[in-house]
Amino acid sequence: MTNLVTNVADSVESTPDAPAIVFDGETTTYERFWERAGRFAQALTDCGIGADDRVGIYLPNLPQFVTAFHGTLRAGGIVVPMNPQYKAREIGHLLGDSGAKAVVSLADNVPEVREVLEETDVEQIVSVGGDADGATAFEDFLADESLDVVDREDDDIAVQPYTSGTTGTPKGVLLSHDNLAWTAKANADLIGGIEPEDKMIGTLPLFHIYGMSVVMNGGLFNGASYYPVPEWDAENVMNLIEDERITIMFGVPAMFNDMINQPDAGEYDLSSLRFVNSGGSSLPLEVLAQFEERFGVTLYEGYGLTETSPTTHANAPDARRKGSIGQPFDGMDAKVVDEDFEEVPRVEEGPVDEGEVDLNEITGEIVISGPNVMQGYYGLPEANEEVFTEADGKTWFHTGDVGYWDEDDFFYVVDREKHMIVTGGYNVYPREIEELLFEHEDVADTAVVGVPDDRRGETVKALIVPTPDAEATPEDIKEYCLEHLAAYKHPREVEFVDELPRTTTGKVQKFKISDEE
Repeated sequence: MTNLVTNVADSVESTPDAPAIVFDGETTTYERFWERAGRFAQALTDCGIGADDRVGIYLPNLPQFVTAFHGTLRAGGIVVPMNPQYKAREIGHLLGDSGAKAVVSLADNVPEVREVLEETDVEQIVSVGGDADGATAFEDFLADESLDVVDREDDDIAVQPYTSGTTGTPKGVLLSHDNLAWTAKANADLIGGIEPEDKMIGTLPLFHIYGMSVVMNGGLFNGASYYPVPEWDAENVMNLIEDERITIMFGVPAMFNDMINQPDAGEYDLSSLRFVNSGGSSLPLEVLAQFEERFGVTLYEGYGLTETSPTTHANAPDARRKGSIGQPFDGMDAKVVDEDFEEVPRVEEGPVDEGEVDLNEITGEIVISGPNVMQGYYGLPEANEEVFTEADGKTWFHTGDVGYWDEDDFFYVVDREKHMIVTGGYNVYPREIEELLFEHEDVADTAVVGVPDDRRGETVKALIVPTPDAEATPEDIKEYCLEHLAAYKHPREVEFVDELPRTTTGKVQKFKISDEE
């Protein structure tokens, strides 16, 4: 393989007139998309931006993101995707740390870029959606000619996304052409292949590796149609699935929870969906059950991280176990280890009843080795030493997730190491309590965190987003938990809130909840 985008070139050659991108009622064919990506690549070259130079893409899910992404790679550059909701302070870190020379931004966000311009190496700003001072409009930036694909090696860096920052300063993740090509193929193989007739809905943000690698690239590498969705809205997405007969959807648990909580959810026909997958964070079993019951569509759970480009485990149509993140992809290795990096014994078959077992005896950290694992964090040698272990002739990546595995090679995530609550000497995993709370009829959404406590060190707090017709009080929620959990696990604090602080990819920002205490 040379350059990641040669996979798209194959689709262009085989189906030039097929729809590559469908957005807001307009269709861009593969031939047209490829020509525009080539013109973007040539424009970068004309600016002196080429091999190994970074280009920031500061956009929501728009056709211009897809063009700029593949155009940058076509020129031999490296894509630095950035959350369009970020402000100057946040993008200043990403641009400054990466050394990006150009930025493609929404016109409304160009002032944020200009505010930090002196702190960065940015030489060129390209605006989308209108003119902006100090920027060149996207259509004006495109060159008249197309640049041929610049050769790259498999281990050359293609994309430098940043970790979500849910627990600290975002780190640049170095993902190679081979990392991303392998992951896109592995996910397509998981569902028996992606066909040109398939329609992939882009609800996952493209600045995040899940939406970029699995959905966008997975679709375009196989000649399917990609439907970018700039902003998550459950009603709009469900209408789009129904009207366009979408066949494949990847999402995060918060999205599926929103869908089942729509007042008229049962009236939608989502039967065109042949594969639906949840990743990004743990999928509550109650959300899975309600989604399948309401829409008659099987919801599979997978697992991955930005550092693994992203997917490592998944349930498949021929190998599924509810409550599990699935089995590792063929061609990669995963195991559960203790603090001495010794394998933790497997359980016979999961999922186990977490209330009936001592989780400390069966759990450990999930570690991963394979062609999907990042090359490392950008400019952070000490961080790399912490997350990689050399053992058994392989390089293992530490995920930071606590879990267990069974004899059939299904893995189960209990929680993040950093989320574990130690109260009165007992270890409490928030996910266990969250799973129970999701079963309560008055709970629409929830997050459980540890908060300081003078006597216990930490105590358990539950934040609850109630359903519209909820009648339960905080005391009712406490009593409900006491009925089903050991006393030390029940939340001693319960707070009703309108919404939970989440990243754009649906992860609850628990550090924000804890910081408020």
